[in-house]
Amino acid sequence: MASRWSKSLLVAAFSIVSVFFFNISKAQGKPGDDTKTEKKPAAKLDPSKIILEHVGDGHEFHFWTFNKKPVTIPLPVILYSPQRGWSFFMFSRFEHGAVLYDHYRVLTEDYIEESKLDEKVFMPGKIVPVDELGNIDPSVKVYDLSLGRNAVQMLISVILLIWIMTSVAGKYKKGEGVTSAPAGFQNALEPVIIFIRDEVGKANLGERYEKYMPFLLTVFFFILINNLIGLIPGTANVTGNIAFTAVLGILSFIVILFSTGRHYWGHIVNPPVPLGVKPIMIPVEIMGIFTKPFALIIRLFANMISGHIIILSFIILIFIFGAMNTALGWGTSPFFILLAVFIYLIEILVAFIQAYIFANLTAVFIGQAFEGGHEEGHGHEHGQESVVV
Repeated sequence: MASRWSKSLLVAAFSIVSVFFFNISKAQGKPGDDTKTEKKPAAKLDPSKIILEHVGDGHEFHFWTFNKKPVTIPLPVILYSPQRGWSFFMFSRFEHGAVLYDHYRVLTEDYIEESKLDEKVFMPGKIVPVDELGNIDPSVKVYDLSLGRNAVQMLISVILLIWIMTSVAGKYKKGEGVTSAPAGFQNALEPVIIFIRDEVGKANLGERYEKYMPFLLTVFFFILINNLIGLIPGTANVTGNIAFTAVLGILSFIVILFSTGRHYWGHIVNPPVPLGVKPIMIPVEIMGIFTKPFALIIRLFANMISGHIIILSFIILIFIFGAMNTALGWGTSPFFILLAVFIYLIEILVAFIQAYIFANLTAVFIGQAFEGGHEEGHGHEHGQESVVV
């Protein structure tokens, strides 16, 4: 019975695909009708531009487009030109590239194509100075000091982090959670903080964990908040920005260097290997100093941007198939939407995992920088386990 059902489903699926993919024959014109109407070719869908536009920075938060009108939250524009001075206005003044304002214009894809500008230099969303006729004025130099959506969202995350932590700390000062059981949001945060303390701090740093817990907790929650906000449609993918992860990696690198001792540098300059291998190992050990923060930077950046790209790719596939055949687009849309929702739910889990991995690897690298720290800490733990056994 099961085999019959499976065969029936396969036949039905094959029939649907055959209808959608091969029903592309064009109707012939009427006999004697020699008139041919040339239709303007439809604009080609460029998935790479759409994806890069969504994961990149910008001067506004774009949520959706309703009745050909985009629903956005514009951000302030701050420009400085040595020839024109300062300019302050909201990005909505440009009306999405339709008008000029204060002798400036924002570049759009249509304007770049019509003016035949170099796409490597003039990118959509860039603000450029123009002359009285509306043409780009190369004699005017302008510096865009505006806060993009990445910077604004990062500031929002900082405010949220400070507000959450100060409110929870205030409850502990009042005795809530100390003399009584924690309640509310405090009850949700306490297990996470204890987990980071035990599984990240103590496990990798031993007795010195308390000194580094403020940094590790700040890094963990800051990345987590940015990851979760970035999953809201229309917001920026801050942790998918290489500049953001680079700053976090550099901060971790500084903390690692300040945690080093003679044992750490002695191991690099004079590695415990045979004399003939030392000339090979010394450059490798020196490179290892920089590859650790580089791994932190690339790991967080690649994992967070890849999830957004996959979700956008599934949504774009609906329009690609719709351009091939309208019925095919509608028929495959539920499947791709389900895939996008599935990846979205996975991304919520990844938001927590990547914050944990960044904090944990930072603690591991700090522990390795101690004077015999990581090996001694694990040796002490193994010693305790052997006594218990």
